[in-house]
Amino acid sequence: MNTYLIGYMGSGKSTVGKRLAHKLNSTHLDLDDFFEENYKISVINFFRKYDEATFRKIESSMLKKTLDLHDHVISTGGGTPCFNKNMDLIKAHGFSVYIQMHPHSLFTRLKHAKRLRPRTSFLNDDDLQKRIADDLLIREKFYLQADFTVKGENIDIDALAVEVRNKMSKG
Repeated sequence: MNTYLIGYMGSGKSTVGKRLAHKLNSTHLDLDDFFEENYKISVINFFRKYDEATFRKIESSMLKKTLDLHDHVISTGGGTPCFNKNMDLIKAHGFSVYIQMHPHSLFTRLKHAKRLRPRTSFLNDDDLQKRIADDLLIREKFYLQADFTVKGENIDIDALAVEVRNKMSKG
């Protein structure tokens, strides 16, 4: 069984994924990195060249490729669970963890992020705050379907690892 980390962009899915995989002695897979390795283009450049709808279709196919993996911690993209019934796939094939953060915390992280985000990197502060609020209104109904929710501002990786191990031992 895999553990899928979901949540808004900037919530720390990739960082937490690496640390959690280490604690669980499992393998970490970042879905955005997986996309970039397979398609030889960054997510942000793909968005610039094509469109979000095309990306979401490919992202779903990349997610489906993870279903055959075992004992992986998979960091999804912020929109992954919100399109093409991906949350149903995640729930059917793994344990899902929602890394939930307050919109202000997300704003601060995204404003100072080193990694450019295709849907926010070009926004001014007011538009970024609005984008986060608008997106969360739509996306949180998917995120809240996760098997477990953890506050992203102060994640205890050891406690999260215990929760994941308990879920894995129950099947």
